[in-house]
Amino acid sequence: TAPLCVAGGICLQLLERRGITVISRIASIADVGDEGELTDSTAPRSFPTVSEERGKAMLDVIARARAEGDSVGGVVECAVRGVPAGLGDPMFSGMENRIAQIVFGIPAVKGIEFGAGFGAARLRGSENNDAFALAPDGTVVTATNRCGGILGGITTGMPVVFHVAFKPTPTIGKPQQTVDLLEKKTVEMRFAGRHDPCIVPRAVPAVEAAAAIAVYDALLARRKEGRDAPWQD
Repeated sequence: TAPLCVAGGICLQLLERRGITVISRIASIADVGDEGELTDSTAPRSFPTVSEERGKAMLDVIARARAEGDSVGGVVECAVRGVPAGLGDPMFSGMENRIAQIVFGIPAVKGIEFGAGFGAARLRGSENNDAFALAPDGTVVTATNRCGGILGGITTGMPVVFHVAFKPTPTIGKPQQTVDLLEKKTVEMRFAGRHDPCIVPRAVPAVEAAAAIAVYDALLARRKEGRDAPWQD
């Protein structure tokens, strides 16, 4: 993930020049979820959650897993604010596609959802649809953002919001069953040494980097197609 974070760090700076910011947090570790809305960067915090109290509870869960020789997974929430409307494509170069392709390059990622995600499957159209409205400055916005800032693969101008699920670290201290291919029999394996019981805290900047690369790539594509005013970074 080092090259990803380096490239993403450059893109984050380039996006900031255009008024686009990327923020994220740990939404949950195991069954402990964060509280509050993600509105500002959690990077200055020692543990990237909105609620300090919930962050401590997550750290306790990680500590217990470590003590038991086990591991836990979690979810990272990311939001890209200031994204202009019209980025992406209705087919294979859609904004979800661009982000997901890079996010799945991060080790241990098992799933991604945008906006309401799988929760939208339990809603009716009247509940899931985002109503359009005019902001005081005359721009078109949506009253809600269940689509996660993307409709039909194209950005709406609202924040692009998505969640990424990370599996528990597979290398653990507890004994596990595997197969000895030479002996053709099941055997028990156990890993000694120090192993990270949860990679989610370290994955937060990687998710931000992936989002930054995807959005900046979409900006470059729009400029190449001549659908954007000339600009230079």
